[in-house]
Amino acid sequence: MSGKFRRSLSQGRWLAIVSTFVLFSLTACQQQEPWALDNITGLMPKLEFNLTNDNGQAVTADAYHGKLVLLYFGYTNCPDVCPTTLATLAQAVRGLGADADKVRVLFVSVDPARDTAPVLKSYTGAFGPQFVGLSGNEKALDALTRRYRVVYSLDKPDAEGNYAVNHSSGVFIFDGSGNARLLGSSTSKAPEITQDLRQLLASG
Repeated sequence: MSGKFRRSLSQGRWLAIVSTFVLFSLTACQQQEPWALDNITGLMPKLEFNLTNDNGQAVTADAYHGKLVLLYFGYTNCPDVCPTTLATLAQAVRGLGADADKVRVLFVSVDPARDTAPVLKSYTGAFGPQFVGLSGNEKALDALTRRYRVVYSLDKPDAEGNYAVNHSSGVFIFDGSGNARLLGSSTSKAPEITQDLRQLLASG
């Protein structure tokens, strides 16, 4: 066997070893990513708002300091996406067992004209004690939706005055210090959300 051929063979083996190592390293890095939902750490601003809760009281984000907060925008007359998403979030929170009280789901109405405090209270109460309805005037709502790049629009009312509201379906998850950490959606699965909430709670 010539020296040139042996060198080529050795180089070939070395390249194979290096390629295997690189592939393993990349796979290991991918496996270390702990989140089922989208990681938005450092990409969105901290939780901040001035709204009214479903008891008719003025409230800010400070009221939920120390809790994991799931922020979702919708409206009580929503026929499908909102109740389905909230039901999924309720299932995810229940999956935490005794830690469920460490979480708050804030449902922000994008239809404050119809979603009064009593209406919100009745609606959110059906999903669990961790759910809170929030609303605000146009200025406060616009400030919050711009902050998290949420869009919504009201359709033209029909003859009976009924109308639909088109809105984003993201679920923003904040840690106990109010930092934006994860982003889910109306298609996220309850077990995935529970898993991520457990990891956030464990990380303090």
